[in-house]
Amino acid sequence: MSETVNTMAQDVVKPPPPARRWNADRTTGHALMVLWAALGLGLVWFMINAWDPELIAKYGPKYLSGLGVTLSLVGTSIIIGAALSLPLAFARMSNSKILGSIAYAYVYFFRGTPLLAQTFLIYYGFGTFRQELDAIGLWSFFRDAWNCAVFAFALNTAAYQAEILRGAIESVPKGQWEGAAALGISKFQAFRKIILPQALIVALRPYGNEIILMIKGSAIVAIITVYDLMGETRRAFSRTFDFQTYLWAAIMYLVFVEALRNVWDAIERRLTRHLKR
Repeated sequence: MSETVNTMAQDVVKPPPPARRWNADRTTGHALMVLWAALGLGLVWFMINAWDPELIAKYGPKYLSGLGVTLSLVGTSIIIGAALSLPLAFARMSNSKILGSIAYAYVYFFRGTPLLAQTFLIYYGFGTFRQELDAIGLWSFFRDAWNCAVFAFALNTAAYQAEILRGAIESVPKGQWEGAAALGISKFQAFRKIILPQALIVALRPYGNEIILMIKGSAIVAIITVYDLMGETRRAFSRTFDFQTYLWAAIMYLVFVEALRNVWDAIERRLTRHLKR
């Protein structure tokens, strides 16, 4: 009883938390927030005053068409890259020095060089081998800018996804493998039903970041005549010389990426709800 009374007395006389002081870091942070708010309001004011209904009516549908091309490009590349990343991840984790070295070289090259350079190497570089590609029936594929973009993006994202998957698989404790073996479960069954589901939960957020980076990086395909969102923006600007064409493209990228981020967060909360109990 006396201990309870003492505890209550300590709670009563507990001093209030000290007030936060305006140091240099806090002042700088608030100043930057005010600056960003002012820039945001200035951008909104500019867009309202520069609103051109004829421009929106003429190029709005083309922007939506370009956004569809962007999403199709990124979605196709991500799916193909996911299929390629699985054998790459296994090769990186294998005991074979040959497979490990080949997979390491692949990942090292595609993660260490710019995506723009890789796209140029495929789009312009393969053109120098037209006769050889035509002889084996592949020139009809590589002469199309869309196919070259998908090919380059798939190879690039496969390297990143392989490392994401490898790290996620290796993060699962080895005791999971040992427990499955003790229960008489084959390695394939253990991987498919025990290891991989846990690894995918770990890899979920990095996968989301990779998709977002691919969406933003897809703008480079406009340089090789693919009329994605940025390609349509460049075409609209070349005909109107209106700076707001790029602002609308930036807003569309921002809105879609933010929507995707929120959807991905909802998926992650749904799949990991059992971990919070």
